[in-house]
Amino acid sequence: MAGRRVALKAIDWLAFAERIPPNQRGMYNALKTRTDAISAKLASLPETPAALDWNYYRGAVAKAGMVDEFEKKFKALQIPMPVDTQTSAINAMETDANKSAMEYIEASKARVAEYEKELEKFHNMIPFDQMTVEDYNNTFPETKLDKVKHPYWPHKPIADL
Repeated sequence: MAGRRVALKAIDWLAFAERIPPNQRGMYNALKTRTDAISAKLASLPETPAALDWNYYRGAVAKAGMVDEFEKKFKALQIPMPVDTQTSAINAMETDANKSAMEYIEASKARVAEYEKELEKFHNMIPFDQMTVEDYNNTFPETKLDKVKHPYWPHKPIADL
């Protein structure tokens, strides 16, 4: 039947539905309903169109030779199938997107490892209420004031305040 005319790639609606945010659920349902309606209509159509009864038209049309001319032109008609020019470009874009996604995942894993190391530092440090100023400056070196370079209060350049 019309099975060969259906899309080359079937849509996994369950996997698609998992990625839909709640505020777009209505649009998703409308898309799925419309797609199902189109698919059902395509499935109901025959694989080949019904053959024309040229003898009926020969009897119904008064002008002689007109139906024979139409039949000859109809049989000579060849409708070319469109050439797929976009699949290779889409596949290349998909490959690039997968590559960049994998790079992002690897970079994210590195960031997660770095953040876990920093979190472990916070878990192992002395509680703030038990720290001295020296302990605090050793734990967070960016807070240490340089009294030699900036001998006057606030011991930081004014631009850094």
